[in-house]
Amino acid sequence: MEQFVHSAWSMIPFGLMLLMIAIGPLVAEHWWEKNANKLIVSSLLGIPTAVCLIMGGMVHELEHQLFNDYVPFIILLLALFVITGGIHISGDIKAKPWVNTTFLGLGWLLASIMGTTGAAMLLIRPLLTTNQQREHKVHTVLFFIALCANCGGLLTPLGDPPLFMLFLRGAEFTWFMSMWPQWLFTGGMLMLIYFALDTYYYKKEHWVALSADAREQVPMRLGGSINFLYLVGVVLSVAFINSGSIPAMGEENAPLWLKYLREIVLLSLTFLSLYTTKKKVRFELNKFSWGPIVEVAVLFLGIFTTMTPALAYLNANAASLGLTDTWQFYYSTGVLSSFLDNTPTAVAFHSVATGLTADQIAAFGGNMMAGIPEILLTAICIGAVFFGAMTYIGNGPNFMVKAIAEESGIKMPSFFGYMYKFSLIVLLPIYILVQLIFL
Repeated sequence: MEQFVHSAWSMIPFGLMLLMIAIGPLVAEHWWEKNANKLIVSSLLGIPTAVCLIMGGMVHELEHQLFNDYVPFIILLLALFVITGGIHISGDIKAKPWVNTTFLGLGWLLASIMGTTGAAMLLIRPLLTTNQQREHKVHTVLFFIALCANCGGLLTPLGDPPLFMLFLRGAEFTWFMSMWPQWLFTGGMLMLIYFALDTYYYKKEHWVALSADAREQVPMRLGGSINFLYLVGVVLSVAFINSGSIPAMGEENAPLWLKYLREIVLLSLTFLSLYTTKKKVRFELNKFSWGPIVEVAVLFLGIFTTMTPALAYLNANAASLGLTDTWQFYYSTGVLSSFLDNTPTAVAFHSVATGLTADQIAAFGGNMMAGIPEILLTAICIGAVFFGAMTYIGNGPNFMVKAIAEESGIKMPSFFGYMYKFSLIVLLPIYILVQLIFL
């Protein structure tokens, strides 16, 4: 067993887990949509891996993955999921290009505060309602996926799950804000392109559609606003309740309540949100359900378990993998994040970076962050967050937005149609510019 957990063979369960997540919705949609079946997959791959790790002397590594990474990860996502699920925006205003661009810009800004999933779920329905009278609106959903469900979440560990995992690995909360030039450049480019495109399509709209849009207006209203206060609490908890601000939390003999103080506060905010938010706002207007967070919990239990030996192998063999340049980390993280889940992808490449030799690390120069050169951490973060928008399966909110749009009667592009009609011709050139200018 010891030989297995330290060999390349130990990466097979991790690879199969990611492969199932990537192709499950495509080849077995109805079977895969049941969380019970996802649990079966996670168990079949995770339990044997856990047994091998225990028998191979890697109990500590497994415990670290499950209790130091998985538990905080799921509790944060639960808090954001519940709190943002209690906020509802309604109304129907005139769908002019500047209005739509404002919607996208707001989602882009909010994504780093409430997470890409939270921002996307908060704004997609009012955006679709505002545009319901217009004929040309597919492009609006596509840019919404890019800006709100992905690129906007770069500035804090709350923005996207891979960033939180890197935060847990030692990146400072405020460090993520140092990526504001890449965030601003990408967001600005996308919104300029969108505004020009939406202006073009607005001029092509039939006068009947525009008349209906002007006639059928409803003032914007906000429900469950108390949840914004809880969101502030989440931000402050992640920023200040950690071993950096409270050194005693990082001590081995610290009491359990202190080690998990941040998680206790987050769970308290979650329960407050459930208790104080009107059921009509959460369950009727927002159509809130527990299914998505259960899905994430089940899948990531399998991911974190199978990832344990894979990370150990990548760390031990990093020097021989041939990744020695910043652009290699950027595009490798990006390409895999396009087709696999971006969270384990980011963690995997961080593990590769920590395993580089002293000479290889010295070649990058600059400061260290989370145990690796800052420039590499930047490349991994940007690659994971931005490239998640390259396909529907690159990031969790993508499929959710697509499904909601189709429920509203919008004919969305197919999996490959999304790529050749949008991501390859709009997103990829911008991402290449990001690498050439900033990395």
